[in-house]
Amino acid sequence: MSCNYTAISKEDTYNLIHEAKSGNEEAKEQLVNQNTGLVKNIALKFVGIGYELEDLLQIGFIGLLKAIDRFDMSYDVMFSTYAVPMILGEIKRYIRDDGRIKVSRQIKQDIKSMNHFQEKFYNENGRQPKISELSKLMETDSDNILMLMDAKDALNNLESLDDPDRQERQGKEQYTEIEDRQIDMISLKSIIGSLAEKERQIIVLRYFKDMTQQQIANVIGISQVQVSRIEKRVLLTLKKEME
Repeated sequence: MSCNYTAISKEDTYNLIHEAKSGNEEAKEQLVNQNTGLVKNIALKFVGIGYELEDLLQIGFIGLLKAIDRFDMSYDVMFSTYAVPMILGEIKRYIRDDGRIKVSRQIKQDIKSMNHFQEKFYNENGRQPKISELSKLMETDSDNILMLMDAKDALNNLESLDDPDRQERQGKEQYTEIEDRQIDMISLKSIIGSLAEKERQIIVLRYFKDMTQQQIANVIGISQVQVSRIEKRVLLTLKKEME
């Protein structure tokens, strides 16, 4: 399986950006095409709260075009490092200005129910429930549990939206470890659907839920060493996919 966005060298990307800034519409169109998958992966982060993917994609492309126009090649970083927070910022601004978080009543109830079962299980057992245990308690499948976790995270993200002008003000200093990690998570999410169930659970809990290897081991019911081995194997696969 290949990644959803085309990987080209930094030099080639810089040449295209230079051409696009000079008014070459073909160069700009090529940059957009090469980063379509990147925009889609970011937009998918917010589908769980009720927004239509097509609407989010249109807003995301606005952010991508702004990134192309405003990118300073003296930063000497990969264009995607700059584009990701710009696209995220545009989508978040759209959601903030829209004034409505379109989460269905059923999803809200399911998230509340999930929180209740997680808390109850922890109080009774002294640990967080495995995804399989949680799905059994809620009488649903593991994929639905993961979807609810994503929706819950998206809602939490909206409670602390970034200053929409932060990217321009901070310039080079904006390239923090947090933003690098956002890119890593987007890349991981692009292949997560192809993983086996246990591999998928480990990667989701490790990179999307910020759990330690030992915490994951407790949730899934395997050893920390096994978690470490599976994580390394999946990351090696990811590295090969990105080459």
